[in-house]
Amino acid sequence: MSLHDLSALPDPGQNLLDLLKAACDRLELEYAAYAGVNPIDESMHAIVNYPERWKKHYQNHALHETDPTLIYSRRSQGPVHWDRLTDDPHYNSVFAHARDFGIPETGVTLPVHGAFGEKGMLSVTRKMTLGHWQKHLAHILPELQTEAALIHDAVMQQGTTMRAINTPSLSVREVEILQWSAAGKTQHDIADILSISARTVEVHMRSARQKLGALTTAQAVARAVGMGMIYPM
Repeated sequence: MSLHDLSALPDPGQNLLDLLKAACDRLELEYAAYAGVNPIDESMHAIVNYPERWKKHYQNHALHETDPTLIYSRRSQGPVHWDRLTDDPHYNSVFAHARDFGIPETGVTLPVHGAFGEKGMLSVTRKMTLGHWQKHLAHILPELQTEAALIHDAVMQQGTTMRAINTPSLSVREVEILQWSAAGKTQHDIADILSISARTVEVHMRSARQKLGALTTAQAVARAVGMGMIYPM
């Protein structure tokens, strides 16, 4: 499951980061992170105001694949309190990394359900005792839920952001196979051309269809052409 950093986008990414920082200032929080899931290929897109060193470490170690704050939030309707996740088998492995970078363990993640079935998650944290955090969270929770919805809507409304989100992340081999399919080659032809088995071609093709939300290879080719990922032949 890939992770796309929305802050790498030009001005829109920076504007989204400003929204996170403003929310932290208003609600007296230390860090905030928004994450969303692409319903087509299950990739994630995120914008965070965490320190750059922690961001790079998190991405390099693919911690989004085991982070219990994200995993539970994707299945939840209500707030996911981090202090209730300590029994999760991945909790210590993720938060042990976080502790090394000074990231607090007192936090909450709020799921956001969009108007078109899409889902986002806003995570916030502040370094304080658990008791003080629980009191602070109870005080800010209604406003925090509103902020989560506003930030999610802002992400969805950004044209550049939406293009980044809606472009499936195909592997080099998947693009290569789709391109040969667009040229009218059969799976056996492609296997011979690429010196791989027909079974391997089918595995990559199935993956590409899934990422593109296509039922058939012809649909996958058409969508890949429409997105500029391959060229019509």
